[in-house]
Amino acid sequence: MRVLRVALDVPLATLFDYLAPDGLDAQPGDRVVVPFGARSRVGVVVEASTGSSIPAAKLKPLSRVLDDAPRMPAPWLELMRFLASYYQRPLGETVIGALPPRLRSLKPLPKTIRDAAAPPPASARFVPNHAPTADQSRAIERIGGTLGGFQPFLLHGVTGSGKTEIYLWLISRVLHSGAQALVMVPEISLTPQLEARFRLAFPEARIAVLHSALQDVPRTAAWLSAARGEAGIVLGTRLAALTPLPRLALVVVDEEHDTSFKQQEGLRYSGRDAAVIRAKLAGCPVVLGTATPSLETWHNTLAGRYERLALPDRAVPGARMPAVRMLDLRQEAAEQGFAPSLLAAIGERLSRREQSLVFINRRGYAPVLACHACGWTSGCERCTARMVLHKVDRRLRCHHCGDENPIPRACPTCGNVDLKAMGRGTQRVEETLSARFPGARVVRIDRDSARRRADLVRTLEGIGRGEADILVGTQLLAKGHDFPLLTLVGVLDADGGLLSTDYRSAERLYATLAQVAGRAGRRQQPGEVLVQTYYPRHPLYAALARHDYEAFAASQLAEREAAGFPPYVHEAALRAEAGKLALAMDFLRDATRLVPVPDEVRVYDPVPHVITRRADLERAQLLVQSASRPALQEFLRAWSERLFATAPRNLRWHLDVDPIEFD
Repeated sequence: MRVLRVALDVPLATLFDYLAPDGLDAQPGDRVVVPFGARSRVGVVVEASTGSSIPAAKLKPLSRVLDDAPRMPAPWLELMRFLASYYQRPLGETVIGALPPRLRSLKPLPKTIRDAAAPPPASARFVPNHAPTADQSRAIERIGGTLGGFQPFLLHGVTGSGKTEIYLWLISRVLHSGAQALVMVPEISLTPQLEARFRLAFPEARIAVLHSALQDVPRTAAWLSAARGEAGIVLGTRLAALTPLPRLALVVVDEEHDTSFKQQEGLRYSGRDAAVIRAKLAGCPVVLGTATPSLETWHNTLAGRYERLALPDRAVPGARMPAVRMLDLRQEAAEQGFAPSLLAAIGERLSRREQSLVFINRRGYAPVLACHACGWTSGCERCTARMVLHKVDRRLRCHHCGDENPIPRACPTCGNVDLKAMGRGTQRVEETLSARFPGARVVRIDRDSARRRADLVRTLEGIGRGEADILVGTQLLAKGHDFPLLTLVGVLDADGGLLSTDYRSAERLYATLAQVAGRAGRRQQPGEVLVQTYYPRHPLYAALARHDYEAFAASQLAEREAAGFPPYVHEAALRAEAGKLALAMDFLRDATRLVPVPDEVRVYDPVPHVITRRADLERAQLLVQSASRPALQEFLRAWSERLFATAPRNLRWHLDVDPIEFD
């Protein structure tokens, strides 16, 4: 009797045994169709054996093997096992969730993508942009010398130091050897420009682009091209780390510090950490590139687990890091959110036909609409959060649950018609700048103005050609973009990151400011960065002005160690959502008694989320910490088994290992 253990995406933390009928050659890694209850489901075989704990008479035979996609290789299955075990999710959910939606369906694939394409092109022609600098050459030779073996690298280069150019030279070696390279970026918005650079550098290479915004057919086609080994370059967001790659020889994680690499639903995995494990299983180097490393990565470098390669200078001859200056709002009264010095600096750039970027990390017109007569504010009925005023389409929107309402004509509480917009968002900043500089071309880029990928690509290309004078944007403009004419960056409302109760807020603020500052002066014209603040002498701003990440990281790590925060301890959060907060809190209290807590592990009391109600559900959480990762994992494994077995059906819960958000 041959028994196959099949992973299915069902809400049970188990695999399912099926009989392998005679003449049906099903192997681990095959997609199969199996009967499950009254219907059929697509699953993946993960193990084969000669016996089962279930009586043979009760075992059902699998229906058929699906041969329209490659068999999942053993290293891929090993990656799935690791992710399911480490992040405490069912293996079936992990395996099936890693497939494109079309491959989870019983619906047959279109013939156009079902049939295998021609073999990869024999040519690996590389068209370099320019010869590498001395620092770039050292990095290329060091990383290139480890191709064929696992080695993690931190490529720590200032903004504009040419990290992408290093990726290209390394990929050229990989393609020349007939292997594959995986390149990951944190945001979908960064894929078009990187794809364009890759296509210019490798005009004959096959490139597979993978991210969640793709339609089913092109996403499946790209996945198949990667899994069949046809694509030499696989470019994508965090989900690209879960794609089978039979000839993987290099992994690159660009902007490795970015929190977008952490999945926040389902399998809550870190794309960056999965990429490191992926490289280890493939026996190849992994390059983590950034100007502002995450403190976890920096700590791994200091401990000798990662090798640091420094790029301290910008790659373009004559280009220098921008001068960073704080504008003291205690001395300069802001006018409609702008210090006079910042407005004057923007005017100077306009007269010189240079570009300016005004950065504010809040989209919409204003964060709240208020009535001064009675104190009413525009709160979301489904969340404990304010609804943001979007003036362009006259809507109030909740940025947490997506609910929206028309702007009221009068206060719903007292009838006052004189409602006030409080605070600033990108729309209000755009309006203010257009009024202050009526002849200037002001372009706003945020998630509202760039809903369609094609529109964003056209806008960014236009900016690069000089078809804008003043840019207004959120973090969409802070990462990876190269605008040759941009020489001034102005930062509004930065101080909020200094006052947050989240221990990661300073790290994130420094990274954001350093990244957005790095957009200025990337050519010969000198760049300048002006940060409006009420705390001009704050140590974070002092390190930013010196471009001294190492000093900033040292101070943050010292604080983390003294306070007992990661990376000196390891964390997990158990979270619950229910119609009433009491249900969520009771579940969390009961959960702490399900299994014994070892001495090396500390379980804290449950507390409501800062934003307690979201999308009509009340939310609470409790934190688990341990200085020993093995001890924490052993506890979580036993705990999650009991949670899956005993959790009530009237609430939702999940474990988040290595959490990065606590709102």
